[in-house]
Amino acid sequence: MHGSTEVAGGLDRAAAILDAFDATHRELTLASLVHRCGLPRSTTHRTADRMLRLGWLDKPGERYRIGQRLFELSGLVPIRHELREAVLPFLHDLHAAVKVAVQLGVLHGTEVLVVEKITGHRPMPMLSQVGGTIPAYCSALGRAIMAWSPPEAVEAALAGHLPARTPRTLTDPDAVRRELAAIPDRGWAVEREEGNIGVSCVAAPIFGPLGEVVAALSVTGPSAAVRSERAGPPVQLAAAAASRAYSARR
Repeated sequence: MHGSTEVAGGLDRAAAILDAFDATHRELTLASLVHRCGLPRSTTHRTADRMLRLGWLDKPGERYRIGQRLFELSGLVPIRHELREAVLPFLHDLHAAVKVAVQLGVLHGTEVLVVEKITGHRPMPMLSQVGGTIPAYCSALGRAIMAWSPPEAVEAALAGHLPARTPRTLTDPDAVRRELAAIPDRGWAVEREEGNIGVSCVAAPIFGPLGEVVAALSVTGPSAAVRSERAGPPVQLAAAAASRAYSARR
């Protein structure tokens, strides 16, 4: 029993260290790592040293960063291997057609996990990185998924405080529900400058073999370039084709 408890403790410490990294904290000094993971300095140093030997972390200089071994393992995660591989060709086609950023995301509680992103030559620094998350309530990706999700998943996504990211953000759960109710007839979800001023997004759902919603893909760009009536149909077509490809794999 003692041995299994010790292993569990070690995994908890490793998890705390990994959780210290995010899209805005890609490299951390030991002091920063200690501050962000909440472990004692000696414990952090000892655990991080072990993670370096395992390839879970890398430290080319004075800063720690996520190691290559975790990147290699991430490719084996079903959502990346199966969903991403099936949908990626349609993301490329959509990007070629619309000439703005395209994203693939899945609902995870109150947030959307970004599984893939293609931005091309136009930088979109406000977009989350692959592996990052965005709030479901004020994103087209989240709304496209929630519009076809069971009521309990919608309520979970809208639980708690819905902060305003811009003056345009819908923060009233009932207002979000009304928006969700309009999406199925239209075929795609819209978000106009609710996450970032000057940036709009249109998304459509991807379905699995049983007709269940599994993800959504979207186009995101300057509001003048991303208009629902023009971007909606190609996004919907790409999502439908991606749904067929993903369902065939399953």
